[in-house]
Amino acid sequence: MNIVLCGMMGVGKSTVGIKVAELTRRRWFDTDTVIADRHGRISDIFEYYGEAHFRELEAEVIRKLSKEDELVISTGGGSMMNHENCELLKQNGKIFFLKASVETLLKRVLIDETRPLLRVNSTDERLKELLAERTPVYEHVADYVVATDDRTPDEVAEEIVSLLQKAKK
Repeated sequence: MNIVLCGMMGVGKSTVGIKVAELTRRRWFDTDTVIADRHGRISDIFEYYGEAHFRELEAEVIRKLSKEDELVISTGGGSMMNHENCELLKQNGKIFFLKASVETLLKRVLIDETRPLLRVNSTDERLKELLAERTPVYEHVADYVVATDDRTPDEVAEEIVSLLQKAKK
């Protein structure tokens, strides 16, 4: 069984994923990192090939990772908007929605200019739009919802591991 982290950009999926992998002695994969390693910077993929092409690359990575076992997978913020991605990840995984307020997300993403979906218009308005669109999907697909506001990555990772241990009992 895999541990899958989903949620908005800036919520901490990568940082928490590394911590969960350390605590559970699993291999960690970040879908965005896998894509960037194979195809170049994500912002360049969006600029030169478009979001649809990026989503195809993302689905390809998820198809491959979902077939493996005992992984921690940090997904891209928009990956759960693809129903096939959700189904594949659920087949052999528990999905954790890492949830944060728009204020927390803004603090975290304003310092990162590499986020292609936030270049469209003012960051706070675009982030609010994405949050409103994606949150219901994250909540629907998630097996667990874990709040990240005012918490360290270690605290969030420990809660995820605790929830998994409780589920096994």
